[in-house]
Amino acid sequence: MADFAQVLIRKFRKTTQLDKVSEIELDNVIYALDATVIDLCLNVFWWAKFRKHKAAIKLHTLLDIRCEIPCFIHITDGATHDVKVLDVLEFEVDAIYIMDRGYVDWKRLYRIHKAQSYFVIRAKVNLRFVRHYSKPVDKTTGLVCDQIISLKNYKASKDYPEKMRRIKFFDAEHKNTYVYLTNHMEVDALQVVKLYINRWKVETFFKWIKQHLKIKVFWGESANAVKTQIWVAICTFVLVAMIKERGKIPHSMNNILQILSVCAFDKVPVNQLFSSNNENVVNYEACNQLRLFDL
Repeated sequence: MADFAQVLIRKFRKTTQLDKVSEIELDNVIYALDATVIDLCLNVFWWAKFRKHKAAIKLHTLLDIRCEIPCFIHITDGATHDVKVLDVLEFEVDAIYIMDRGYVDWKRLYRIHKAQSYFVIRAKVNLRFVRHYSKPVDKTTGLVCDQIISLKNYKASKDYPEKMRRIKFFDAEHKNTYVYLTNHMEVDALQVVKLYINRWKVETFFKWIKQHLKIKVFWGESANAVKTQIWVAICTFVLVAMIKERGKIPHSMNNILQILSVCAFDKVPVNQLFSSNNENVVNYEACNQLRLFDL
């Protein structure tokens, strides 16, 4: 099932016209990397022990920001640290990887740099660095500084010996200050901030797939059964995205999935289900409430 999901993902990315990311003026492939925990019952799923009285698995996901499709899924037990997924990833040349500060590991980030790829990541509070010089910034945009730095700590500087950029941004709306690190020396500082803002798309993917696909109640108890069900959910997500994209359907993915589930056994072509002629009928049939007087 994992192989089939990868086939669908490659086919979708190959045939889909990728859109420009809002406010991003870059042609690079842009990925968001994050992980989510799926809770399990320890008495049933004993092999996925997470804490003393809790079991869980972790879904590590690399999401293509442009088409909002997961391109890489790695399933581990819940105790596996997020940053370890960087050891199994193959980085693309010139691709940009957006990560939260939980992925700060200088040796692993240097591996991204050596692969001629770029990273954008939140800096930790205890970052120790040496500032070499600062670039001019427009402070009316919220930018505080754009610095070229190197790591000060001996072990950190040995793991990441190159220079990088430290960009500080003040969010006036939420009264928060953020510090970003990147090895991309040429991109505009405000573009780095906007790149990181797009990381929320992977969180949206996690929320959607947990709410609308059955991965909280599992039909099997083995590790293989759980992984198979998750891959089935990923396949369903990609297929719904393909239907929406190819059919130019204005409905949300939630509505498309609901309509398909209700009309699964109807002998009606998929494109006709979402046509304007059938719109009223589909909306009526998609209602979750039973019709008392039509029995």
